[in-house]
Amino acid sequence: MAVKVVDASAVAALLFGEPEAEAVAGRLSGARLMAPGLLAFELANVCLVKCRRHPTQKRALTAAFRLRRRLEVEAVSVDHDAALELATATGLTAYDASYLWLARQLGAELVTLDRRLARAGARP
Repeated sequence: MAVKVVDASAVAALLFGEPEAEAVAGRLSGARLMAPGLLAFELANVCLVKCRRHPTQKRALTAAFRLRRRLEVEAVSVDHDAALELATATGLTAYDASYLWLARQLGAELVTLDRRLARAGARP
């Protein structure tokens, strides 16, 4: 089974039914999913922002957020020193660099909708 590192942008697309959800689902199908431990915090923040923008949809949005557990994304510890070095070298945030660092450590595909992160992941 292939291992893939998934970031918050990709998981949020799935959970909240964003236009890219189908494409993300196809990329993740049959894979063992991994992410830095910060994934749940980032998803909680996405949910919070959506709830603030669309208060009448709060119940549906929080229900969607709870579905994250069904994806069975394995939380993995990240070497924060190495992620900081990678962030400095690539211009990414430390958060995004942690996903890239993990993908590189595992030799895994990084599934993201973040263009800047995807570009950095495409570079050796």
